[in-house]
Amino acid sequence: MRIYKLIADLLAQGETAALATVVRTQGSVPRGEGTKMLIFADGCTEGTIGGGEMESQVIELGLGALQEGVPRRTVYEFRDPEQGDVGVCGGEMEVFVEPIRPESRLIVIGVGHIGQAIAHLASWLGFHVIVADDRPDFATLDNVPEADVHYTCLIREFPELVDITENDYLVLTTRSVTLDVEGLPALLETGAAYIGVIGSKRRWETTVEALIDSGIKPDVLDRIQSPIGLEIHAETPEEIAVSVMAEIIMKRRGGSGEAMAHKPGPSKKEEK
Repeated sequence: MRIYKLIADLLAQGETAALATVVRTQGSVPRGEGTKMLIFADGCTEGTIGGGEMESQVIELGLGALQEGVPRRTVYEFRDPEQGDVGVCGGEMEVFVEPIRPESRLIVIGVGHIGQAIAHLASWLGFHVIVADDRPDFATLDNVPEADVHYTCLIREFPELVDITENDYLVLTTRSVTLDVEGLPALLETGAAYIGVIGSKRRWETTVEALIDSGIKPDVLDRIQSPIGLEIHAETPEEIAVSVMAEIIMKRRGGSGEAMAHKPGPSKKEEK
């Protein structure tokens, strides 16, 4: 089926779409169960599930599912348009819409001890891992075997080599403020879902001052998370990796970062 090939091509190119499928029908409806329509990010479509007002609503539903990253299921009735139905065929159609997104990528720029630990954990968590470093002996298969792709380049050159999208999470574990100041402007022009910079609060304050002096507007810097990670008093590279990846998972899944501990109230037996 052409739609499946299009989905494979989209994923290979790092692009997104939403797939609408008719999962249940009853009575007279425009299309049968299993009919599919692919909804691209710009609202264009491939295939049809019946056209008309119903299809227009499904396109909007698909764009919403794509934006939020969660599937949706809706029932459409074809009986009385004056009551808000989408047609007059007399039946009912249930449509399931699911976002189609490529595998999330974790990009580590600067792969010293901490960068290596983050790459290792991200790979274990199922991310497609890309590493980059300006030093020739660092972003290599021998040094970071868990990474899927390795680049030796300056930070400002990296966006020219990799098309960074909303499915990408950037982590800068570099060795100096100078490198961050030189490289961050180019990264801020990308559509990355997350940009985190390692370092202390003082280091970040120094970096911000230098970036603003270079012409970067303060509100643009609000995209950057620094220091990175959740506060767990991490010390070792491995512990820091857990802290950083926990924050990225929280961002990716929409979590709160709060402890999940729960203290049950009195049981019914105790209340008696």
